[in-house]
Amino acid sequence: MGKALVTGAAHRLGRAMALYLAKRGHDVAIHYATSAQAAEDLAHEIEGMGRRAVCLRADLLQEAALAPLVPEAGRALGGPLTLLVNNASIFEEDTLATATLESWDRHMMSNLRAPFVLSQAFAAQCPAPQMDAEGEPVAQGLVVNMIDQKVRKLTPQHMSYSIAKMGLWAFTRMAAQELGPAIRVNAIGPGPTLQAADQPRDAYLRSREATVLGRGANPADITAALGFFLDAPAVTGQILCVDGGEHLIWKSAESAGTEPRF
Repeated sequence: MGKALVTGAAHRLGRAMALYLAKRGHDVAIHYATSAQAAEDLAHEIEGMGRRAVCLRADLLQEAALAPLVPEAGRALGGPLTLLVNNASIFEEDTLATATLESWDRHMMSNLRAPFVLSQAFAAQCPAPQMDAEGEPVAQGLVVNMIDQKVRKLTPQHMSYSIAKMGLWAFTRMAAQELGPAIRVNAIGPGPTLQAADQPRDAYLRSREATVLGRGANPADITAALGFFLDAPAVTGQILCVDGGEHLIWKSAESAGTEPRF
């Protein structure tokens, strides 16, 4: 049906989306940085569904590793990619007072530069649009950028991360303008979805309870958003905040604690 590259696919939401795409009939290129065994296990699971899977290692903090990733995925899967999910992300605490050149560069490279370069390479190999029964073009390519509900509700916490994600949200809209009608570009903005490794359980549960809906999201909510974009050929340049309404909170300030993301 399609051929997808999911960055940061070995764990958490990347893994959930890769499995979802395989169930939808996609062959999947699984990008990872250090989690080789988890990536291989995921590939075996996808192959067990009758789909093709390949594991590709790349450090997205290294410029030289970026552009080759898309053509490598296409060659390994036997054809041009039709879907790129820019999921890999660094999410680390810094503020205006504590941010350093290193923290800035790490967040900008992983959360903005890497998706930008990968989208360039994806666009260069994407099939031309097809015409529907009405004679209108149907995009054959889709880019989905994993952003964050923070772009709808800015706070001074996680300063470098949030600025990078704001840049990615701007890029999503501008790329949608430039790449149509051949490619659609959209975004998903998760809220509290998975507990972070260093986050106490009670703090995680409080972050979910504090949303407008009194609940956070689950991986199935994220894959449902991905499925919507797959099935909505007239939608581009949009963000779906899958966050229990976290971006609408108005009663109190956000907790300063680490929040779970991808």
